[in-house]
Amino acid sequence: MKIFTSSDIHAIDKATIEKEGIESIDLMERAASAVAYEIMSRWVTSQRILIFAGPGNNGGDALAVARLLINQGYKPEVILLNTKGNLSHDCEFNRNRLVEMDYPQFIEITKQFSLPEINSSDVVLDGLFGIGLSAALRGGYTMLAKEIYESGAFVISIDLPSGLFPEYNKDNILNNIVHANLTLTFQFPRLAFFFSENAPCLGTWKVLDIELNNEAIRKTPSSYYLIDGIGVREALRPRNLFADKNDFGRLYLVAGSLGMTGAAILSARAAMRAGVGVTYVHTPNCCYIPLQTAVPEAVVAQDNGNCFISEINPPKAVSTVAIGPGLGRKKETVDALETFLLKATNPVVLDADALNCISDRRSLLNNIPAGSVITPHVKEFDRLFGNFYSDEERFCHAIDMAKMLNIFIVLKGHYTMVFRPDGKVFINNTGNPGMATAGSGDVLTGIIAALMAQKYRPDLAATIGVYIHGYAGNLAARKHGEYGMTASDIIDHIGIAIKEIMEKR
Repeated sequence: MKIFTSSDIHAIDKATIEKEGIESIDLMERAASAVAYEIMSRWVTSQRILIFAGPGNNGGDALAVARLLINQGYKPEVILLNTKGNLSHDCEFNRNRLVEMDYPQFIEITKQFSLPEINSSDVVLDGLFGIGLSAALRGGYTMLAKEIYESGAFVISIDLPSGLFPEYNKDNILNNIVHANLTLTFQFPRLAFFFSENAPCLGTWKVLDIELNNEAIRKTPSSYYLIDGIGVREALRPRNLFADKNDFGRLYLVAGSLGMTGAAILSARAAMRAGVGVTYVHTPNCCYIPLQTAVPEAVVAQDNGNCFISEINPPKAVSTVAIGPGLGRKKETVDALETFLLKATNPVVLDADALNCISDRRSLLNNIPAGSVITPHVKEFDRLFGNFYSDEERFCHAIDMAKMLNIFIVLKGHYTMVFRPDGKVFINNTGNPGMATAGSGDVLTGIIAALMAQKYRPDLAATIGVYIHGYAGNLAARKHGEYGMTASDIIDHIGIAIKEIMEKR
């Protein structure tokens, strides 16, 4: 699914109106019907509902919702804020329809904010401002946003919580934005939905289909995408009946140190579950017996170092090299990584302590082979590239770094994001909080490396890998619950996840 900017959405709205020969008010009616249905499916007609409508098209949506609810036996209290006497065409149209109904609980405020009391048992529909807002909320609107929040009422925002910008909110004041419990947006999620700092304003969000023109959607380019199961299924290749292990690649995994053998084991097991033909694990002597015991399918090669990696010399026959899980940050290990990167020409996968080693010797960033995949979590990203105060700042910087270094950056989090050198960003929405557990990142490394070893392009390996990882995590949560999950539970569900994704229709 494409994620569009607000200007793109306006263009798609316009194209839908032109191609289908409808009026903008008809498109507004579709949106209002979708919102009204959501409300009617959740609350009975006796529920007290307060609807706040602003002067623009978001307010027009809210007024249309009010009319539809009234027609179904609800008795919402409708407040239109028209302090400047400048309603949009469609907002005025829906205002006039309410006036013609002679509905007694419709109030139009033209001078001072005089608002009804809001209680914690109420439902509030926020239709003040949508994606067209160009400046932060001020004055009475700020007071109203705070009053709604402090009331404890259940708040539904149409399209966006009023005051939140659809893309970037760096200079916005989040405390002055309406805080919704439920955000009902239209056709596409907005980019701002995927930044953690905006979550308190959004609550749960849901995309409502209002049947915007498919041709316009298809022809409108975007730099941002939401990864979906259909795309992943189409990218996964069915296996040849006459294949042997050599057809599925040879992975060389450099992992482990004293006390961190588990990371190497998890990554190796995940790679095997993700379908790689052969997994070699290069590890210190102290990790040899545990690894060989826990992953008998792997070929274990011992490093000269007893407690840490001191050399990285993969044989020529391997398809992909992955470095990092449980590696440690000894000087000898950093030296070995530097020596390897200076000679490497093919894309590699770098995770965990490989990235921490690079952050200890920043010049190594420029030696990462083109097309490689790095998989930092937030703290590892900040160690590599500087300290950032929001997901939005990291997002913008990751776009620049992926371009500059010509690599793929997998920034792990609730919405793991894959940044490509061409500026495109793929956002994953599989997974759950139960995956916030030690070793989960090592599992992802194994999955991505296994796919690259099977000759999936690095961009596809990263994109498919994060989706499979999250899908397997969801299956594990279904069995064990989010509290009881471990990284091993994710591994146990990788094969099932791939099977289900490939079989879904």
